[in-house]
Amino acid sequence: MKRTLLCALAALFCLAAAAQNAPVVIDVWAGGAPNDNGLTGPETDLGNGRVGNISRATLYVYPAAKPNGMALIMCPGGGYIRLAMNHEGHDMAPWLNNLGITYAVLKYRMPNGQIEVPISDGLRSIEILRERAAEWGIDPHKIGIMGASAGGNLATQVATHFSSAADRPDFQVLFYAVTRIGSRPDAMLGQNPPQSRIDLYTTVKQVTAATPPAFIMCSADDSSVPPVNSIEYFQALREKGVGATLHIYPSGGHGWGFQDSFAYKREWTGELERWLRTFLK
Repeated sequence: MKRTLLCALAALFCLAAAAQNAPVVIDVWAGGAPNDNGLTGPETDLGNGRVGNISRATLYVYPAAKPNGMALIMCPGGGYIRLAMNHEGHDMAPWLNNLGITYAVLKYRMPNGQIEVPISDGLRSIEILRERAAEWGIDPHKIGIMGASAGGNLATQVATHFSSAADRPDFQVLFYAVTRIGSRPDAMLGQNPPQSRIDLYTTVKQVTAATPPAFIMCSADDSSVPPVNSIEYFQALREKGVGATLHIYPSGGHGWGFQDSFAYKREWTGELERWLRTFLK
């Protein structure tokens, strides 16, 4: 009987732990989205934590057990045609929660040629965290946007296209972010976009003195998103008097996210932790 009781207690403990680690799932546009990417059909499971054909934005919020007031919204990468939801998303939750940071992963809608669609998802997510700041112990002035690769591009779009104090992020964290518009911008901007549209969403050209400060990182040998994307964005911020730090690691290529296989994981996590502490003062 004693053994049965212990087993039951252990099962309850496991269920409680699972519940504690489960995110709060929020429909970003519960009242209806202001725009549409034109995609139809169900989302596609591409394996290894990757999801495609996303036409509904969802925010997965991991509240910190002992919040320090800070919150971060992560935008996974995937070339604006899919999202790497695990190593560039959910896998970071325990680490950031342990730092006291309320962490959220944004499953944003694919642009399908209309970059305004995921941008609106990102801006609305900032508003959601501010609206529920008291519930999760968040300081409404310490909410950041974070992104990897194309998700890093989305983070810079949010950081340069906010409309008010309600949807402006307080800081940005960028993993090997795209800040230039490449030679084939179809996924972001549609077929044959005019130069004015290309310029509007080339984020190195949209930095102002009001753009939030940034922590930027990439690998020197990244052939998918060359380091010049990070370097130019860093320079644009500094030219406008915006605080920024840039870390270029010697190797690692592209897409490392929170993977242990990245040789400089200890370096970037430690450096980011130190940088974030400056916002807690």
